[in-house]
Amino acid sequence: MPKRVSCGVAVTDGAHLLIGQAARSPLWDIPKGLAESGEEDLDAARRELREETGLNASAEALIPLGLHAYMPGKDLVLFLWRVEAMPDPATLRCSTRVPLPGGKWVPEMIRFDTPPWDTALPRLGKNMQRVLTALRAAILRG
Repeated sequence: MPKRVSCGVAVTDGAHLLIGQAARSPLWDIPKGLAESGEEDLDAARRELREETGLNASAEALIPLGLHAYMPGKDLVLFLWRVEAMPDPATLRCSTRVPLPGGKWVPEMIRFDTPPWDTALPRLGKNMQRVLTALRAAILRG
């Protein structure tokens, strides 16, 4: 069975990283999700960014960071969006919904933060920490 591919965007001004907390997890993550059938990786990353945060990045603004081993059965295609100023977390809105037990639907990402990299990385899942730590020097060079 081929691995699934998740496409994501690391949004940073060089000092801070945009992260969001998923509704059903204590962990935080970057905007990312599975590519739809026939969808190009870049288009999937841009769509996930827009759906999970409300932010729109042009295709030209995203720098490819490659395909990375992420989880058993899933790889990660990552893009970098280097911004002049970090977005205000209070203005970000997730438009995708997930069900909670009992049938209630809530936003997939329930809150956002833009902490410094050293504070952001420990809040992420181990696999995302590993990938971003390996790429950190390249990301910060922009």
